[in-house]
Formats: sequence, C-alpha cells, structure tokens
Amino acid sequence: MKRNGSRNCLNRRSRFGSRERDWLREDVKRGCVYLYGADTTTATPTSTSASSDLHLVLCTVETPASEICAGEGKESLYLQLHGDLVRRLEPTERPLQIVYDYLSRLGFDDPLRIQEEAANPDLGCMLRFYSEKPCQMDHLDRILLSGIYNVRKGKTQLHKWAERLVVLCGTCLIVSSVKDCQTGKMHILPLVGGKVEEVKRRQYSLAFSSAGAQAQTYHVSFETLAEYQRWQRQASKVVSQRISTVDLSCHSLEEVPEHLFYSQDITYLNLRHNFMQLERPGGLDTFYKFSQLKGLNLSHNKLGLFPVLLCEISTLTELNLSCNGFHDLPSQIGNLLNLQTLCLDGNFLTTLPEELGNLQQLSSLGISFNNFSQIPEVYEKLAMLDKVVMAGNRLEVLDLGLLNRMSHIKHVDFRMNHLKTTVIENLEGNKYITHMDLRDNQLTDLDLSSLCNLEQLHCERNQLRELTLSGFSLRTLYANSNRLTAVNVYPVPSLLTSLELSRNLLECVPDWACEAKKIEVLDVSYNLLTEVPMRILSSLSLRRLMLGHNHVQNLPGLVEHIPLEVLDIQHNLLTRLPETLFSKALNKLNKLEQLEELNLSGNKLKTIPTTIANCRRLHTLVAHSNNISIFPEILQLPQIQFVDLSCNDLTEILIPEALPATLQDLDLTGNTNLVLEHKTLDTFSHITTLKIDQKPLPTTDSTVTSTFWSHGLAEMAGQRNKLCVSALAVDNFAEGVGAVYGMFDGDRNEELPRLLQCTMADVLLEEVQQSTNDTVFMANTFLVSHRKLGMAGQKLGSSALLCYIRPDTADPASSFSLTVANVGTCQAVLCRSGKPVPLSKVFSLEQDPEEAQRVKDQKAIITEDNKVNGVTCCTRMLGCTYLYPWILPKPHISSTPLSIQDELLILGNKALWEHLSYTEAVSAVRHVQDPLMAAKKLCTLAQSYGCQDNVGAMVVYLNIGEEGCTCETNGLTLPGPVGFASTGLIKDPPKPTTPSSSSGIASEFSSEMSTSEVSSEVGSTASDEHNTAGLDAGLLPRPERRCSLHPAPASGVFQRQPSCATFSSNQSDNGLDSDDDQPVEGVITNGSKVEVEVDVHCCGGRALGGSPTLPRSSPTRCPEERARGLFLGIRRQNSVNSGILLPGSRDKAELQKSPSTSCLYGKKLSNGSVVPLEDSLNLIEVATEAPKKKTGYFAAPTQLEPEDQFVVPRDLEEEVKEQMKHHQESRPKPEPSDEDRTELPEEFDTALC
Repeated sequence: MKRNGSRNCLNRRSRFGSRERDWLREDVKRGCVYLYGADTTTATPTSTSASSDLHLVLCTVETPASEICAGEGKESLYLQLHGDLVRRLEPTERPLQIVYDYLSRLGFDDPLRIQEEAANPDLGCMLRFYSEKPCQMDHLDRILLSGIYNVRKGKTQLHKWAERLVVLCGTCLIVSSVKDCQTGKMHILPLVGGKVEEVKRRQYSLAFSSAGAQAQTYHVSFETLAEYQRWQRQASKVVSQRISTVDLSCHSLEEVPEHLFYSQDITYLNLRHNFMQLERPGGLDTFYKFSQLKGLNLSHNKLGLFPVLLCEISTLTELNLSCNGFHDLPSQIGNLLNLQTLCLDGNFLTTLPEELGNLQQLSSLGISFNNFSQIPEVYEKLAMLDKVVMAGNRLEVLDLGLLNRMSHIKHVDFRMNHLKTTVIENLEGNKYITHMDLRDNQLTDLDLSSLCNLEQLHCERNQLRELTLSGFSLRTLYANSNRLTAVNVYPVPSLLTSLELSRNLLECVPDWACEAKKIEVLDVSYNLLTEVPMRILSSLSLRRLMLGHNHVQNLPGLVEHIPLEVLDIQHNLLTRLPETLFSKALNKLNKLEQLEELNLSGNKLKTIPTTIANCRRLHTLVAHSNNISIFPEILQLPQIQFVDLSCNDLTEILIPEALPATLQDLDLTGNTNLVLEHKTLDTFSHITTLKIDQKPLPTTDSTVTSTFWSHGLAEMAGQRNKLCVSALAVDNFAEGVGAVYGMFDGDRNEELPRLLQCTMADVLLEEVQQSTNDTVFMANTFLVSHRKLGMAGQKLGSSALLCYIRPDTADPASSFSLTVANVGTCQAVLCRSGKPVPLSKVFSLEQDPEEAQRVKDQKAIITEDNKVNGVTCCTRMLGCTYLYPWILPKPHISSTPLSIQDELLILGNKALWEHLSYTEAVSAVRHVQDPLMAAKKLCTLAQSYGCQDNVGAMVVYLNIGEEGCTCETNGLTLPGPVGFASTGLIKDPPKPTTPSSSSGIASEFSSEMSTSEVSSEVGSTASDEHNTAGLDAGLLPRPERRCSLHPAPASGVFQRQPSCATFSSNQSDNGLDSDDDQPVEGVITNGSKVEVEVDVHCCGGRALGGSPTLPRSSPTRCPEERARGLFLGIRRQNSVNSGILLPGSRDKAELQKSPSTSCLYGKKLSNGSVVPLEDSLNLIEVATEAPKKKTGYFAAPTQLEPEDQFVVPRDLEEEVKEQMKHHQESRPKPEPSDEDRTELPEEFDTALC
C-alpha cells in the first residue's frame, strides 16, 4: 500500500475499502482520522460524509500532527470538542492517540472496539479534527459596519475628499487609506459621548465627531440612501451607549483581535473558555495596552503557567484565573495593589506566596477545589477579607486556633474537604465567626461551643454522632443526614428560628429546642422519636412542624391557641388524634386557627375528629394510606383546595349542599368499598382533578395466556407544563426470548429521553449479537447510545436506566437473569420474597462520595447547591458532552439470576425515589393485581408526599419459577413403573396399570365417558413426520426436552421438535394411522386405547447413557384403583421414556397437593395451554387447547369423523375393561438389560418457546 512519505501515515481516503480494512485489522494501534474542511463547522453528521471537504487519513497512534499536516499540505491541525471550542494541535500531539484516549475515558475497554468506534463518523459530534481553523469571524470581533467611501477630515472645507476604508468597530470609527489598511496605519475616532450629524450640503453624508475639548470630525459620504440610513442608525446607538464590556468567551481564541487595542474605553474583558497564548501579537503579554482595564476573566484557558505580565496591569480590580492548571503563583502578584477580587478556583495550588499579603484592598479570595492541606497563613495579613472559601480541598483538621487569630474572618466555607477532627489551642472563644459551612466531610464529633457568635451552621452529610454548639447567637442549624443521637446547645438559643435535624438517630426532641422562644421551623423527620413534647405543641412561634417517618404513637392535646401553619406527622404509628386537637381554646380561638397544611398519611387512623371543621384556613389535607372509614368534615372549609384520602376504607361521602369553590383536587382512589352515585359525581364535576377508581373492565382469565412478565407504566407531569420522562418497554425482545425495560429522565429537557426511548433497544439488540458478556454489551449499549445522541447530546443530558431479562445460560439452577445498567438518578428495585433489592446506583454528588471525589480531582467547580459547574447534580449521564470529563456515560451494571422468589421489578426516576423508600414502594404495590394500577399508585403516592416534578414509574410483574418449566432437567422426573424415575428406554412397556402415586401426571376419565367421545374430541392427529413404532420395540434415543426456562446449548444437528401434545386413535379398521406402514403394537384394533402425550411440568430427568434397561417389576392395580373406571396411560413427551405408557394413580386432591403437579391446576403453561379447575381433569381437553401448528402433530383436522367413533354401551363397559386388563396382563414382563443403554444429547424444545 502506498505510504504518504512515512511509515506511520497513509494517503488520504474518501471511504473505506477492503484493503484499508485489512490493514486496520493487522494492528489495533492503527486507525483513521477524519479531517473536516473549514466550511463544515455547521455540517451535521449525516451530511459530512458527503462533503467534499471531508476525508479520512489512515495512520497509527504514533503519527504526530506534523506528519499529517505535511501530507495534507497544511500548517496546523485543529481539534473541536463537543461542537464547541476549537484549539490548534501542537506538532507533537498525536491525533489518533487523542481519539483512543477519549474513547477509553468514556468507558470503552476493548482495543478492537475502540478501533471500531474511532472509525465511526458519528464521533464527529463529540470530537472532530479540522485541516484549517473554522471560520467564525462573524462573532469574534466587534466590527459593526465597514466599507470604502469618500472621506473628508475636519469641519472646514480646507481638506479635500479622498477615498478611504471606514470601519465602525465597537465604540470607535477607524479610518485608513485603502493602500495602508493592512499595515496598521489608521486614524481612530472615539465616538463615546460624541455626535453623529447629517451633512446638509452633501447628499447621503454624515459627520462623525468625538467628545472632548479637542474633538475631531470626519465627514463620510455614502453612495446610496440605504447605506446612509444603516450607518446613521448604528452609529447613533454607539454614541448614545457607553460600551465598556467586551465578551469574547467560548470563541476558541488564541489571541484577541488587534483592533480591540484601539478601543480605549474597554474596562472589562471576558475571555473565559478560550485557548489564549502568551507570546503572540494579541496574546496575554500584550494586555498591558488596555490602559483602562479593570476586570479580566481568563478562566478555563488551560494556561498551565501564570502570565506574569498581567501583574503590570495596575488598574485591575477583578481577576479570574480559575481552572487553568496552575501549580503555583508568582511573587509579582503582589504588584496588583488595586486588586479587590481574585478567583483561583479549580487549580492545583498547595500554597500562596507571602507577597499576596500586600493586597490590602483584596476583599474576596477564592481558592476552592485546589490541593490545600491547611489554611494559608497569608489570610492573617489580608485584613479586608471576611470569608475563607476553601471548599473541595484536602483539609483534614479543622484548626479553630488559626481561625481565632483571624479576627476579620466571619464566614468559613470548608465544604467537601476531608475534615475528620477539630483542634483548638485554648479555651478562648471566637467572637468573630458567624457563618460556617462544613457539609460533606467526615466529622464524627463536632464541638463548636467556642464560637460564641455563631449564627448559622451547615453540617449536613457528615457522620456526626454528637454536636455541641453555643446558643448565644445561633439562628439557624442544618444538621440533616448524620447519625446524631445528641445535640447540645447552651445556653438556650433565644434567637433560633430554624432547626433541621432530619435523617438522624434522635429518640427525643432536644429540651433546649422546646424552650426556644423564636423557633419557626422544626424538622425532625426520619428519626426514632416515640413522642412529641407538649412544649413543642405549645410554642407560640412555631410555624412549621415536620415529624414524619418516626415512631410516634399519640399526640398530646393542645391547651391554647398556637400559630402553627404546617403540621406533617406522616408515617408514624398514630391510631387516633386527640379530640381537642382542633377544638377551641379558652380564649375562644381555635387551637389551630392558622393551620394551612395537614399531612396524616401512612398512619393507622380510623377517623379524623369532626372538630377539624374549625380550621378555617386549611387548604391542604393529605391523609392517604390510613384506615379512615368516615369522610372527614372538610368540605365545608372555605379555603380547602387539595384533599387526598386515597387508600383508606371509605364507604360513603356526606356532601354539603354547596361545595367550596376553591376545591381543586380530590383523590379518592384505593377505597375499594366506596361507591359514588351519579348525583355525587355531578356534584364533583366542577373540581379540576377528581381521582377515583375506575370500574375494572371485563378481562379474560389471567391463565389464558402464558407469560413470564407483564408491565404497567405511569407518567405524570406534576406542576410542570411538559413531561421530560420517557420509558421503554419491550415484552418480547430478541425474538421473544427476553424483555427490555427502561426509564429516561431529562430533568428539564424532553428531547433526549424521547431519543433514547426510540433508539436504545435497537442498540442493545446489536450489542447482544456481538457479545454474550452482560457487562460488555450493556456498557457498550450505553456508550453507543451516548454517541448516537449526536448534536442533541452536546448541551443536553439525561439519566438512563435499562433492564434486560434473558435466559440464564451461565447459571443452570436459574431460569432467567436480570441485567440492570444505569447512569444518573433513575433506579430499579427488585422485590424478592417481599423485600426490596436495589439493583442500581445513584450517580450524584450527594449520594456517591467516590464520584464526588473523582469530579473534584478533575477540578470541576461544584456550586453550593451541589451541581457540577452549576448544571447538574449527576456525575454520570448520557449526553452533556460539553461537561466531559466530569460527566461520563459509563454505566453501573449489575446482574442477578431470577427465581421463583422474585415477584416484581420497579423502575422509577429521581422524583419517585426522592419521595418513596424502597420498602414503601414494594409494600404499596406488592398485592396490586394490575401492573398498570400499581405504577399509577406509585406516582400518586409520590405526588401525595409533595412531589411537584415529573414522576415516572414502571412496574414489571414477574412470573418466573419452576411452575413454568416444561423441561426434564429442572425438577422431578416422571416416575417409572415402580414409582421412581426411569433410567432407560423400555422395549416392552408394562401393562397400563393404575398411575403411580408419585407420578403427579395422572388423568382420570369418568367411567361414563365413552371412547368415541374421546375420539371425537381429539380428532385426527396423524402426521407423516412422526414414525410411530411399536410399543414393544426399542425407540431411537431422543434428547431431553428443554423449555425457555432452561435452554440447551445450540446443536449443529437439526432435529424436529414434537408438539406439545399428541394423540392417536383408530384411524382405520386395522389400527393403522393414515400414513403409517406398520400397525402400532399395543393398540387394540377397536380403537379403545388412546395414547396421550402432554406437557409435563416441573418433572425433569437426568441425561442417561448406555442402553435402555427394563424395570425389574411392575406394580399392579389395587382393587380400589380398578374401581375408579377407565384410565388412560400418559406418554412422556420428548423423553427418554417416550415409548412408555406411564400409569396414573392419583386423584385430584392428591395431585393438587403435589408440588410437581400443582402447576396443572389453574396455572399457566409455557406453551399457552391451561388446565381448568374442574372436578374431573381432562388432559385431552387440555391438549386440544394447546397451540396448533401448520405442520407436525396438529396438522390434521379436528372435526368428527363417523368412522372414527367407537361407542361402548353402558352394559358393556365392564366387559371392555376386563378385556383391556386381560390384554395387558397377558403381555410378557420385560427383563432389564444393561447393553442397550445409550446416552442422549440435550435438545432445546423450540415448540415451547
């Protein structure tokens, strides 16, 4: 193959050919790089392949950019990430290695797969190479208007008109000769504060004048009226506005446009997210030319080294150098004496220079998300600073002694560090610190009693067991999500207004909290409280009381009026409410006069006191999941808006004459005994949202169809005007051998969830065909779906959850396996024996410390609301490629074998699991028959708990167990003639005795049922594909039958599979079947013997080898068994004993008790047939309901044939029975033989799938 002057780089190609593919296969380090032309910046992935400026270059990972440039005849290569920034590659950078590293960090592991993905042109939406820098000059500079016109300088007519190049740029008018315009010789006229006037003596002319005592004027003559008006309109805006800010962020700049240096009015320059260089004509080293510059933003420029010449811009007051990879700062930074704000977040700094202490005007210093292990001592010199902002560093010790020496520090932010202990040098108190933020650390005990002026403390998500504070100035305390058993505050915080202690281990409300005189909000939900102090309910300042999810059994009665507005006591152990809770106090005011919201959900209440009618301001009552039987008297309240009484025991509703006009939402679902009359429904017609149980539609019996799973989906938009949640449900996936379910949550966008809903199943199907490893194909499914999002995935993102159910080939003891993969906040929970089993992982900063540390190490900025760069709380999701490498699409994957204990699977988005626990969700829907109703119930519960966002839930009912098994290798085998599993083929089957008591497959026919009736029901079942051998003759070895629960490995030999049930009756006078050549031995010519082959469930046998052996003895029927009437022998289908007529001996009651046959009574069979629950179990009727095939055993018609009928009169039945018995007993007993044993290969029963 022709090389392009190098052993590493090949010629450019427009497409792949066989030679190119062969060359790539030789080495995984080979690949291709797609090069785009400068005019393809807006091309879509579908159109770029047809572009004439797109071609590919075959190269290796060792090929540098300089070598590709030499082959292409270009000066440089440019790299664009995520359709956004474009940077020039250094000559030594290797493009293909950049692609491989990018794919590897996304999550691809296999080198061959990385090579394949790198050659995909769709990758251009995430990573793209250009042979020339894309033209984006239309928005890079401030050129407003330009052209060549006649210009005259000065107000007098002494100067002559001359042709000049005129440019209106920013706030300046630039005039230069056409010949010298490229040499930089030009005249600049500042227009700020100047004038633009019409020249009356010359048509279409304008006079541009600057401001000031020495103002200059230029007259410009335009050729057309349109040009004249356009320039006048634009110049008038310029002179009337003082444009002092230039925003060139995200413009892929390496230097600023030269004309900006002539705009003397620029005071703020934003160059964030560029690739600014130092030594270039417009580089950072020339910024000293901006004489009025006060603010400069150079964040996210990957500078690496601090630009020292910036320290010469003495006018700077604000400097942002975040996320540039600095490891140290120069001492010259002390020259910026006017600097007031310095932001150095997201670098690798470990120390600060002492010269920084010279900046006495510095009032804000940001050093978050660096590598500081201790508080820099330079803070002591910076007297103007009032905040220490060091979130996301590596502090392990909280040095209170050092903070005590900084009397000017009032706010301390130590979020997301590694704090474990606190150190204090002496007992001297700190009188200066008022606010402290210690969220997301590793503190176990915290004593801040020395901070006597502390007003606000955040210490959420630590491991605190005990907390001690000073209460002199304490106003707000947030200590949620810890392990607190004691909170000590002394003295009593008289200024405390808000106390949040939810999700801890508190057994009682602290005494000091009961004595706080100004407390307005108290949240002690999700603790271990058993009682509510009377003093809390007597507080004259408390507005919101949150007591949900505790163990409270009763509430104390109120004595006097309190101003409580919100009372939340959901999910406790309340059985009754005090009768005096809502009654009037001694001052004749209602005790809860100002109550607006009341939540009583999840208790054991039977009634709500009638005195609730005294709460005249109540607008929300939530009391679902109780035992309330009497509708509370709330429909007379004048301001009532939302009422939720779902999942109770209501039987009737007493409706007043007129309903309040404010009532908007009434939920009565889940009250099974509630019947609403038409008159009542008409009364509720004005309500915006009325939720009641719909009458169940008539449906067929659930046993009519056979399925291992069924699903229900519910999605609710909440209070938002659009639904950003989508779901995927494929019950018959991959040709019916599996199922796929998914949930996608786009948070604020609806586009990505819909794209994933449409494409992800197809991607999974392709990946399953390439790999059998569940971890591999699931991971690749997510990564490929991430790529297929294209341009939509550059700025938008979505959480994704995918559940794949498939036959388990790895675990022989299991039937199906469930593989779950997810990114983001969507979760799946499996209900196993009534207990929840989480299968997914939440990728958020708050719930995954490892992911939070990874994001911190990569120097992302995590805002105070715990969002990556202020965008999302997720650390892994599909899309949002512009946040790479902080946000990745690599999923968490888990696999679990499914068993009979697995009842259902719940998929939900973030909003669902934020308001429902795993246990509560499982308990709520475990006994709901319809999966759709179960999904709706989950969404309704979430909304009842205050969810106002989009909520989605999918419930998948699982029916996977051995009752659905139809193979012989999973369960009990059919017993042989002596009641045990047969071990070989039998040449001479025994006589049709009574079925064995252990067989579990007996079929009892009523003695009144004639043989002709049997024949007429069955019909003709002749088949030319099933060669019937004599019952005495040896049969060819047949493989063990397998069902879809236990598929066998694929075999290279094709063998026809028998149908689910076969029958043979007297087709002709000589006992021959329609296409048989030999009479069937053992069949009486009068057709009185009927052979039945049916599904045998849960009766498996071992694979046998050797020649068939004969049973040593054959059991005989007892007299009681003989008296039961005519019995039919049952032949095992697709069995090693398929030549044996198995005896039946068990009545229906015994069969129902048998675990191996209980599935036959009202259970679904995997082939679709159903055994009805009747007094007499008719296997032939069962078999006739089995699915018919166009060919095979069910090809023959089933209509009645006159010649096939065999009628046995009642007076001859006993005689016929005796003849049949004599015929069977006269047959010789077979002798066992060990020479004819043969080993049988396994075979997959396709007829059962």
